[in-house]
Amino acid sequence: MATDNKLRFVTSMLEFPSGAGNISALNAIILGEALASEENDLVFPSDDFARQAHVSSPQQYFEMYKRSVEDPAGFWSDIASQFYWKKKWDQPACSENFDVRKGNISIQWFKGGLTNICYNCLDRNIESGNADKIAIYWEGNDPGLQDSLTYSQLLDKVCQLSNYLKDVGVKKGDAVVIYLPMLMELPIAMLACARIGAVHSVVFAGYSSESLAQRIIDCKPKVVITCNAVKRGAKVIHLKDIVDAALAESAKNGISVDVCLTYENQIALKREGTKWNEGKDVWWQDFIPKYPTTCEVEWVDAEDPLFLLYTSGSTGKPKGVLHTTGGYMVYSATTFKYAFDYKPSDVYWCTADCGWITGHSYVTYGPMLNGASVVVFEGTPTYPDAGRCWDIVDKFKVTIFYTAPTLVRSLMRESNEHVTRYSRKSLRVLGSVGEPINPSAWRWFFNVVGDSQCPISDTWWQTETGGFMITPLPGAWPQKPGSATFPFFGVQPVIVDEKGVEIEGVCSGYLCIKNSWPGAFRTLYGDHERYETTYFKPFAGYYFTGDGCSRDKDGYHWLTGRVDDVINVSGHRIGTAEVESALVSHPKCAEAAVVGVEHEVKGQGIYAFVTLVEGEPYSEELRKSLVLTVRNQIGAFAAPDKIHWAPGLPKTRSGKIMRRILRKIASKQLDELGDTSTLAEPHVVEQLIELADR
Repeated sequence: MATDNKLRFVTSMLEFPSGAGNISALNAIILGEALASEENDLVFPSDDFARQAHVSSPQQYFEMYKRSVEDPAGFWSDIASQFYWKKKWDQPACSENFDVRKGNISIQWFKGGLTNICYNCLDRNIESGNADKIAIYWEGNDPGLQDSLTYSQLLDKVCQLSNYLKDVGVKKGDAVVIYLPMLMELPIAMLACARIGAVHSVVFAGYSSESLAQRIIDCKPKVVITCNAVKRGAKVIHLKDIVDAALAESAKNGISVDVCLTYENQIALKREGTKWNEGKDVWWQDFIPKYPTTCEVEWVDAEDPLFLLYTSGSTGKPKGVLHTTGGYMVYSATTFKYAFDYKPSDVYWCTADCGWITGHSYVTYGPMLNGASVVVFEGTPTYPDAGRCWDIVDKFKVTIFYTAPTLVRSLMRESNEHVTRYSRKSLRVLGSVGEPINPSAWRWFFNVVGDSQCPISDTWWQTETGGFMITPLPGAWPQKPGSATFPFFGVQPVIVDEKGVEIEGVCSGYLCIKNSWPGAFRTLYGDHERYETTYFKPFAGYYFTGDGCSRDKDGYHWLTGRVDDVINVSGHRIGTAEVESALVSHPKCAEAAVVGVEHEVKGQGIYAFVTLVEGEPYSEELRKSLVLTVRNQIGAFAAPDKIHWAPGLPKTRSGKIMRRILRKIASKQLDELGDTSTLAEPHVVEQLIELADR
């Protein structure tokens, strides 16, 4: 029966008791009663936590999940109706073609419905009595620097910026590029664009001018919003200089931007020290506060674009992931509510930057659609010391803390005293995002940070999915350290083999998704063909995630990482081709091949094999110069961790680089090199092994 088929991988959870109990050779732990230590631990929510949770048992989850996959239109329509719609959708809630063999891929949710996400984030909350509730607690880079905005104050500031943008000619559908650090002005700018139907494209303020220029050239914005500089730790970064260089580069390519709105971030740099272009540059503080604090809402169709977010691609050219309004709004809000078991009394802190999808869905939109109080932190989590996070948690009485495994691993390397000298008593839910969290980091996070009291929402999702896809619901079922557990409502994950055949039971393979969900991206901006080729052609009939996944005997999902040529460094996806093209742009580099290797802090590190131009000697100076080239062209986060000198690269006779062999050499798994006889020059492998430690 088709119904059973959809549910076959979640029925296993119904055998779990709601409370703690022993399960076939697994140690059961109730939150707050014991440390999670063994590989085979099951960590249960306490009865008290489960009783108050939105989803409090496997049975309740199962019933909701069953409806979400058997009647997705009805399930999501009921949830969507809790938001404000100027006009309800007048056709089925969902229409889709998910199979390239049947024509162009197309996904539509709530088409014909008119709404506005900014109105739902702000006005709707104010009208329901939350005008004076804190929307944003802001913590600056330097300890002691803080600020806050209520929902009412936030709306005033958003309206002022919206009015300015309209005044300089920004209309519905126009793009606005935002290159800001984590100031309150970043979510303000996102919401201001959404209010008037403009499409925002936030670029992480760590990208180089070349990367920023690529994005400006692709989306042709009317306005770029930035600030003059930012302090990250003790270092000052001159963002305005990066923007100026990017705008100059864009102009050479025929794309000129008339307005660069610049916020004066006085702590980092006074305006006197800022390079200025009269006629183009505008100081935020001189203009925005003069505008009215009310601004009419532009009602948009649910399928009108909300934002573009560029993500690394394996061809070197960034992909402009396009999310639309209605489905994304409903999905980001719902995943936030259930995956963190959000309550109105919670204070929520996600450490991600709004330059990444996590900062869109789980700093700005998801939390504010729920009327949450959100912490926005400008600085770095280890400045001035490794206790900074817990200082902030105690200061704002943070109850939900969502971060990346990279940060967890780097804090693990420090003394536990950095954690234990703070109370952290306010915490009740922890979360992890960006890459699979290894079990030892999970346990440290659970035992040390959460005092064995806080369930961990170890979320798996992507820029493309818009929101969580596989995630624990904290009160509903026991957790296994390192497992993302079960699918969110409406999500049907399948594991397929290389031929695209679904694999049953305990297995490992390629993770795909069957059927659409409201938060799914609709296209790659200006390149629908690449959208279909990358995500829907590898396994026809499915969305291919690009990730490997294992499923255990209890139906739990374990993500095993990327299966393509994208490296996940500290949760940032970096295309190998992007790094390779930066290296090859160096005058002394003839060829480069980049692979990901395991890194104890960053999850994956960047390992580059470099062939120099003929006669060029290897040197430490040249190594540093190559790394600097990548830093300048892409950003510091993409700098190679290791440069491996390579007289030649292992290639097939057709010229294809055998990355499999390079990965084994980089990981020192020399006994697993496999057959090298098909290589054009097999002796290259021995040379690379000899040079491994040079």
